[in-house]
Amino acid sequence: MKTKTENQTVRKMDRRYFIKSSSIGMSGIVLGMHIACSSRPDEIALPPASFEPNVYLTLNEKGDVFIVAHRSEMGQGVRTSLPSIVADELGADWERVQIIQAEGNEEKYGNQNTDGSFSVRMFYMPMRKAGASARLMLEQAAANEWKVDVSECKAINHEVVHEPSGKKLSFGQLAGKASELPVPDEKDLRLKKRAEFTRIGKPTTLVDLKDIVQGKATYGLDATIPEAKVTLVKRCPVAGGKVRSFDNSKALEVPGVIKTVQLDSPGFPTQFHNPLGGIAVIAENTWAAKKGRDALEVEWDFGPNAKYNTADFANTMVKAANTNGTVRHETGDIKGALASADKVLESTYSIPHLSHTPMEPPNAVAKFENGKCEIWAPTQNPQWAIGSVAGKLGIEEKDVTINVTLLGGGFGRKSKPDFVVEAALIAQKADMPIKLIWMREDDVQHDFYASSSVQHIKAAFDEDKNVIGWNHRSVFPTISGTANPTAQEPSNGEISQGLIDVPYKIPNVCIETGKADVQTRIGWMRSVANVQHAFAIGSMLDEIAEYRGKDAVKNALEMLGKDRMLDLSGIKEIYGNYNEPLEDYPWNTGRLKSVIEEVASKSNWGKSLGAGKGQGFTAYRSFLTYVACVVEVDMSEDGKLKIPEVHFAVDCGQVVNPDTVKNQFEGGAIFALSGALKSAITFKDGQVEQSNFHNYHVARMADAPQDIYVHLMDSEEKPTGVGEPPVPPVAPALANAIYAASGKRLRDLPLKV
Repeated sequence: MKTKTENQTVRKMDRRYFIKSSSIGMSGIVLGMHIACSSRPDEIALPPASFEPNVYLTLNEKGDVFIVAHRSEMGQGVRTSLPSIVADELGADWERVQIIQAEGNEEKYGNQNTDGSFSVRMFYMPMRKAGASARLMLEQAAANEWKVDVSECKAINHEVVHEPSGKKLSFGQLAGKASELPVPDEKDLRLKKRAEFTRIGKPTTLVDLKDIVQGKATYGLDATIPEAKVTLVKRCPVAGGKVRSFDNSKALEVPGVIKTVQLDSPGFPTQFHNPLGGIAVIAENTWAAKKGRDALEVEWDFGPNAKYNTADFANTMVKAANTNGTVRHETGDIKGALASADKVLESTYSIPHLSHTPMEPPNAVAKFENGKCEIWAPTQNPQWAIGSVAGKLGIEEKDVTINVTLLGGGFGRKSKPDFVVEAALIAQKADMPIKLIWMREDDVQHDFYASSSVQHIKAAFDEDKNVIGWNHRSVFPTISGTANPTAQEPSNGEISQGLIDVPYKIPNVCIETGKADVQTRIGWMRSVANVQHAFAIGSMLDEIAEYRGKDAVKNALEMLGKDRMLDLSGIKEIYGNYNEPLEDYPWNTGRLKSVIEEVASKSNWGKSLGAGKGQGFTAYRSFLTYVACVVEVDMSEDGKLKIPEVHFAVDCGQVVNPDTVKNQFEGGAIFALSGALKSAITFKDGQVEQSNFHNYHVARMADAPQDIYVHLMDSEEKPTGVGEPPVPPVAPALANAIYAASGKRLRDLPLKV
């Protein structure tokens, strides 16, 4: 398609057209599965159902099974894992299953927030019960047909078999009869035994893989509707700033620019759902929108954060970390332990702000007609988006529809609904459908950043070099400050992430936090506060091992003491345990020991490496998953860092899809290496100094480990998270390896090798 203007011709190209015209060939893996994506209304309709026992599962008389994926897919494999659980319990032939992406609908599907590594953890049992319920109804329908007891009938590979006689009926043949039966009570369900699983625990290729590698998958940036106009927004470079005045005359002269729309600033703190405000430029194509935005003349009121400088702020946090703070948890007598200690080690560790930078920046398509709004967006949290859009547009939630596309990465950024609200608001104000695009520069300079942080730890020793005291002070701008102007110290949720639940057997422990002003948008990013806490704790344990003259692995195992469930009763009211009861998910030091021993064995810990080479180790629990990590480095060539191997040992309970878990840990290692070696967001005069990957650096091929090994522990425990647990132990294990190889103790990220 071509759009003619007065003095130029612009060809509209989508991602796929560009790939094709650039002569880039792709090959796919053949899967016996059709993938329906919700990017366009005609793609989400289910065929007429003969049997629909619950909201997740539909079966027609042809025997086709349709399973609804009600979580957001961003590469973590949830569109495969959750449906495969249903299919396993149902006894379905996986090749005859089709996946349908759900729109946002809390009343129908319950929680759809794909965040916090809890999709499988939260829905493992509901998905099993959904499949088992439908299986029992099909088996009962067959039993009625054959006039036998249902206990003699078993659903196997899309058929119900009468085991004594060998008679069979297909799912399609039974669908109509099953639909006439009442849905069984939960107490009557028979969940499969572990030995009966056909999909759970077995490698399963992602259902989206073929479409992804062939360029057919629909991400947010691929979604479009007729007449949607491309929109870019010029936002104040300082969070909380606003437009003082603007001149759009030159922008409107750009060929292809249609109009501009002013968006109000939310002030500061901004909240998570509010757009930042500014001037939206609506145009026929992306190039015109960009040139029009460049031509805007805007005078800004930079607001309350115009003096934010991260270099100065880092010094402020260091001072706070070296000063008595607010005691959040204490056992024993830390003052006495420090005063009577034969030796006190103390170190300070720091990390900078980080940006999520998913490969697909925020975007959304929105139309507003007749008091109703429909949106297509790569959102992690469609329900929050629905409520936020309704509130901002002044309409009922029932009049907002969110169609969830595939996400080209998320890491927590796309759970915040600000960009979805921004698109909806522009569509309403402009009175036309629009396609909002954030350029990479928008993404880097207007993100919800991971907190910068300073951690200070004191470790006290007796004359036998036993650790008798642990004083940890944590200082960072809290995520809560993005919504609450009075929040200056970490929330209970943030300190529950590895800070107040230190598992080591130390008699005197004091955990403190300090004040840090929030001066930009702060948000959760993959693994959240575990990143800074694991870096400090994992690094300090290596320093302790060195002082004690012990091997790092043996030191950690010794300090863990006897296997036990951590007694957190004294802090139960503030310890979140990732929103799970401790009775259901206890903190088991024996499971941490097991992954430590496993990774030591599989990595050949302590092997002879030679000069300029070394291994580093860290073990850590996050999102209820126990992980031990060994990083091997080679600095023998003029001090240049190479990473030959990374090993993970992982206990995440019952594994649903081992391929997915391994993929998450392999990708998580690379993600973590970006923050460990390359990435930093800095502010000067309130403005982000980085703008794109030329100055916001991420790990490249040369930084990647030669080999990443993921060793999964066999477990029948409840499933836990795997999206975020890969990240925390990598940076401290790497820093410890660098020390082993070079003798340089690095305590600040990114590591300056």
